[in-house]
Amino acid sequence: MRSRSIITLVVIVACITLFVPESWCQDFNVEWRSVFGAEGSDVGSFVQPTVDGGYVFVGTTDSFGAGETDAWLVKTDMYGNEEWSRTFGGEFADMGKSVRQTSDGGYIITGATRSFGAGKRDVWLIKTDMYGNEEWSRTFGGPEWEYGRSVEQTDDGGYIIAGYTNSFGVGSSYNIWLIKTNAGGALQWQKTFGGRWKDYGYSVQQTTDGGYIVTGETSSFGSGDYDIWLIKTDAQGNMEWENTFGGIGVDRGRDGIQTADGGYIVTGYTTSFGAGLEDAWLIKTDAQGNMEWENTFGGSEVDRGRIVMQTPEGGYIFGGYTASFGSGFDDMWVVRTDMNGNRIWSWTFGKEYYMDRVTSVIQTDDRGLVVLGQSRLIGTHDYDVQIMKLKAGR
Repeated sequence: MRSRSIITLVVIVACITLFVPESWCQDFNVEWRSVFGAEGSDVGSFVQPTVDGGYVFVGTTDSFGAGETDAWLVKTDMYGNEEWSRTFGGEFADMGKSVRQTSDGGYIITGATRSFGAGKRDVWLIKTDMYGNEEWSRTFGGPEWEYGRSVEQTDDGGYIIAGYTNSFGVGSSYNIWLIKTNAGGALQWQKTFGGRWKDYGYSVQQTTDGGYIVTGETSSFGSGDYDIWLIKTDAQGNMEWENTFGGIGVDRGRDGIQTADGGYIVTGYTTSFGAGLEDAWLIKTDAQGNMEWENTFGGSEVDRGRIVMQTPEGGYIFGGYTASFGSGFDDMWVVRTDMNGNRIWSWTFGKEYYMDRVTSVIQTDDRGLVVLGQSRLIGTHDYDVQIMKLKAGR
């Protein structure tokens, strides 16, 4: 195992030092910032709060572990200091994409593995105890390529996974794949959604009626090359309704959740609409998936939304990255809107000659944010993970 470089900075930095004006600037201070990684490429994919007040993130590392890349689980205290880390993998490329703390205090992880399973790459489900020690793991797949992108514990104590499969479904390419397991990871049912071309699932959430909302993208249906695809199922994974959103260009969905009014909020990015090459796209629907409003965010370059949440006040926050604003090639980007999708403030963080991207963001009890992202110097292929706490100044 190669040496690790961890830098923890506890700083008070005014927002103005991080932000090249796009519009209104929230008065955030960077309360703390930690960097995780070594000489390889290390990426963080998803962060969650833990019941002890700390945080846990999952990602992929080729600096540590057993093989080409390993799934990587890191637990920090409330100030971003590492408490422990674990890697999971074999000889080949293995990846971690989503993590949730489970009702027993442990963690559930999904991603993909080429070291284990039946095919070229399988969906991978890993259950750990509260210290990140593996309790069990399961693989799901056929002879071809599969990928797990999102996982959540369900009301019955089992797990729901969204991703995509090249082994099952219709057509000769990828279908969205929804997998339900029991508490021990045994398969209860699985469903595919797709057509002739490529269809990908990126997020899943159990809805208040016991069903599921799946967000992804489709090149089989809709108006353009790719459209955002929102699918609602019942508790057994049977489709109740679906809707596509897009124009003649490429429009991709990355995250979607149920909102307090029973509708849904979706983020991703669009080349069909907006101001630039790609704009972040925020879409609000009613309970049946019908669009209520939409808004694009961006400038003349590439700007993308990656993850979205609803605030206690009824507005929305999404995270992603921007090449139109900020100080770097790509900058981390967080945008808050009101309940109608009108921008209230924007925040960027980056460094010249670096690519800095938000992969996950959560709101904290003190109305701040914890942001997970990744950074690399232009011209290299080696990412480091950044996690930082932003404390609202007002």
